Amino acid sequence: MQDTQILVVDDDGEVRQLLEDYLGGQGYRVRSCADSAALRQALQSGMPDLVLLDVGLPGEDGLSLARFLREHHDLPVIMISGAGSALDRIIGLEVGADDYLGKPFDPRELLARVKTVLRRYRRAGAREAGAASEEGIRLGRYRLDLQRRQLHDEQGHEVELTAMEFDLLQAFAQRPNRPLSRDQLLNLTQNRDWNPYDRSIDIRIARLRRKLEDDPDKPQIIRTLRGVGYMLVVDPAPSH
Repeated sequence: MQDTQILVVDDDGEVRQLLEDYLGGQGYRVRSCADSAALRQALQSGMPDLVLLDVGLPGEDGLSLARFLREHHDLPVIMISGAGSALDRIIGLEVGADDYLGKPFDPRELLARVKTVLRRYRRAGAREAGAASEEGIRLGRYRLDLQRRQLHDEQGHEVELTAMEFDLLQAFAQRPNRPLSRDQLLNLTQNRDWNPYDRSIDIRIARLRRKLEDDPDKPQIIRTLRGVGYMLVVDPAPSH
């Protein structure tokens, strides 16, 4: 738990101090900030394991920030709101929050929710990591070996990949069957944000499709999700 870092985003200094003291006393490393600009700066200095995000922030509100976090980073988010209405909760969950808690709250209930969300994310990560077994990840007629950074066809021959193509395929393979935006893919592979004029992700995906797909014009492995991004489709391991 000592290595688990929580980022608290709340414009109320008393709430920030309460959460720093209480969660810090439970063994978590806690950082805090008061607004969206400070949140973005905090993310540049290091990724937390979980974000506690207040809805009613000055300027850019928590709902907008939750959407930003979901589009750019693979982080669990718990939203905290003084409103606490059913509609606010629904909107918070729809924009990508993993849980929602109204103010005032019992710190013990918040702690329980933090533990639950972190467990859920770690279980999901473990399941996805399980796909990267010693046998590799099956991608249609190909198999990806993350340890050796190699892609092999069904005859065992290595398919040549550039370093950037492998990094992109690895980012997909570690998050199978999950939609990923161009922003997420650039952050995962090059640690930078995407802009509307940047076609580098699309170009690399087109190259990967020519190597992986039976018909690159009708991709079945790396699929396009209109308005969202791309998704790597990985078949479940066959049962015996």
